[in-house]
Amino acid sequence: MEADSPASPGALEPLAEGAGGEFYSLLRRIKGKLFTWNILKTIALGQMLSLCICGTAITSQYLAERYKVNTPMLQSFINYCLLFLIYTVMLAFRSGSDNLLVILKRKWWKYILLGLADVEANYMIVRAYQYTTLTSVQLLDCFGIPVLMALSWFILYARYRVIHFVAVAVCLLGVGTMVGADILAGREDNSGSDVLIGDILVLLGASLYAISNVCEEYIVKKLSRQEFLGMVGLFGTIISGIQLLIVEYKDIASIHWDWKIALLFVAFALCMFCLYSFMPLVIKVTSATSVNLGILTADLYSLFVGLFLFGYKFSGLYILSFTVIMVGFILYCSTPTRTAEPAESSVPPVTSIGIDNLGMKLEENLQETHSAVL
Repeated sequence: MEADSPASPGALEPLAEGAGGEFYSLLRRIKGKLFTWNILKTIALGQMLSLCICGTAITSQYLAERYKVNTPMLQSFINYCLLFLIYTVMLAFRSGSDNLLVILKRKWWKYILLGLADVEANYMIVRAYQYTTLTSVQLLDCFGIPVLMALSWFILYARYRVIHFVAVAVCLLGVGTMVGADILAGREDNSGSDVLIGDILVLLGASLYAISNVCEEYIVKKLSRQEFLGMVGLFGTIISGIQLLIVEYKDIASIHWDWKIALLFVAFALCMFCLYSFMPLVIKVTSATSVNLGILTADLYSLFVGLFLFGYKFSGLYILSFTVIMVGFILYCSTPTRTAEPAESSVPPVTSIGIDNLGMKLEENLQETHSAVL
């Protein structure tokens, strides 16, 4: 018998072309899924919120380091006053069920609890820096994301896929990379006066943020953005004003006011006001969880600005951290979650698609339908 002759190079060319075509087809499908216009728009909106948070962090740090002004409650109070003057007054001039008095008669105690959660979340996170380390705050603050996902599961009936858990893990890996870069760059130079108290404050603050964000998502999707901001402005002003008189009146009295300090307070208030005003818009077309993943980059923006203002040392790990967080964020946004409707009496629960990125997906479907008609 004759031995089988080896395949000729010409016979292998179609196989190679077929394998290469399948590979490029796979790349095109991945690109079409991960880099659509809607996902890019979601990324841009999330980074806009991150820049607002960066502005609040930089102005607060500048006040603390250059002018020895530590008044987080006063800064929050100014923001709540702005929300009150615009959105609460807007509700007062509405008619029907959207009127301020009608809302207060039906749901006043719910919005008191929401305002309390929002005010204390802001206060606890800022106050924790006095007791614990920067690393602890950055790491433990991420505790709010699994809490937020759990609350969304039980309250908003969000149902996650495996890719969502993988995406969250990737984002948290990016945060860990950022913390490692901080340690290597020598930013971890404060051991804190009482680490346990500080860590508890961070965990409580992160949990309260999660509660506030879930309530915000429910209100802006079921009711209206103006109602959420108006009620938070009303009760946030009252609660933060009372707390301000109790815990910070001595610190405020010791401030030596000049135009630079006043300008920093104004800059902080504007950044915070923009954050509160725009976040409901982003949450309405995505979800509270995806927004919280997107704003994980805020600390990195603060670090980049701090290279010039505060003399921070640069590390290549910061760039790696930013990249890892953005990859996780894109993965999360690439696939919508499901919404499981609650069961009514003996009727089995109905499952539908899309609490997460619902607005984006609807817009995408409308665009595809329009193209098909044309």
